[in-house]
Amino acid sequence: MKKKAVLSVTMAFGLTAVLAACGDAENNNGGADNGANNAEENVSDNNEAEAANSEYSSGDASYVIEAGIGLNNQHPQYEGLLRFKEIVEEATDGDVYVETYHSSQLGDDREMMEALQLGSQEVTIPSTAPVTNFVEEYAILDFPFLFANEDVAMEVLNGEIGDELLDSLEDQEMVGLAWWENGYRDLTNSTQPVETAEDFQGLTIRTMENEVHLEAFSELGANPTPMAFGELFTGMQQGTVDGQENPLATIYLEGFYEVQDYYSDTNHVYSPFVFLMSKQFYDSLPDDYQEIVGDAAQEAGEFQIEQNRAQNEELLDALIDEGMEHSEVTDEAREEMAEIVQPVNDQFAEQLDQDFVERFFQAVEEAEEMHQ
Repeated sequence: MKKKAVLSVTMAFGLTAVLAACGDAENNNGGADNGANNAEENVSDNNEAEAANSEYSSGDASYVIEAGIGLNNQHPQYEGLLRFKEIVEEATDGDVYVETYHSSQLGDDREMMEALQLGSQEVTIPSTAPVTNFVEEYAILDFPFLFANEDVAMEVLNGEIGDELLDSLEDQEMVGLAWWENGYRDLTNSTQPVETAEDFQGLTIRTMENEVHLEAFSELGANPTPMAFGELFTGMQQGTVDGQENPLATIYLEGFYEVQDYYSDTNHVYSPFVFLMSKQFYDSLPDDYQEIVGDAAQEAGEFQIEQNRAQNEELLDALIDEGMEHSEVTDEAREEMAEIVQPVNDQFAEQLDQDFVERFFQAVEEAEEMHQ
């Protein structure tokens, strides 16, 4: 399979705010530490500011949605959540009011999903890695080099197999309404440019506590080293690890360019977000409101994906401006990497329902043919 460049979309987006571990899925959080350090932000101030910018009031609404994410309010995911709020409130003339919480104010991804199950929270939008704790088949989305590009990924996720994954959440008292985008994980290090599979040899790379990823980096000849995200900057600064892998937003907004010299667009794992609603709450809504929240999750997701890809394009330029060397990985080099780690994917695929695995990869092949 071949990777293609990130889509180019123009936008103006602030790059000065600090984003905590965007997209890092360890600790059962779709962005472990992404917002964990901000968890004590004043929730009432957050909602007072939000209410001041809305013509609607929670006190006048028949239904109130508490929607929480782990990332902070500078991330495109939060921009998407605000768009969801706008669409839902306008479509219901304020009868459904959406309160938004960022920076893990309501807990980490797993805690918020458990709150959805209990009916004590209405919406969250985690990365798919922690969803594996609830539905095993979601583990397939952690496989390296799974999708040739973002278009192929969204074709699969918005198709029949993606709908099946969303539907599987109902048994867990959650309703999957839409797929959003976290993005590709890339590599940085302070030792050497990484452009081919051979360049991984001997590098000590901090990874998530994820068995698939640990095995994959080992196959590539690296020394994968799980490490708490809060210790990573110091670990790279002191040379405990040579580098790490994360989406662009984390790399830039965490200031990794201060202790890392080389950025490689390996695109080794594509990570989506999944828009979840409490089944208890969803079932309590009238049919027309169910349709409204479903359509709003889809429309806001399209906006979020556009914003996410545009930000990535700007962040790459920002990293270069900060002095990092961009090591471009060719399609052929990614194909070689994918071949090397394929036994790892095969190993973990055997642990899943084989009918599902076969249909999933058939969907991937069909999507690749459509987007060649």
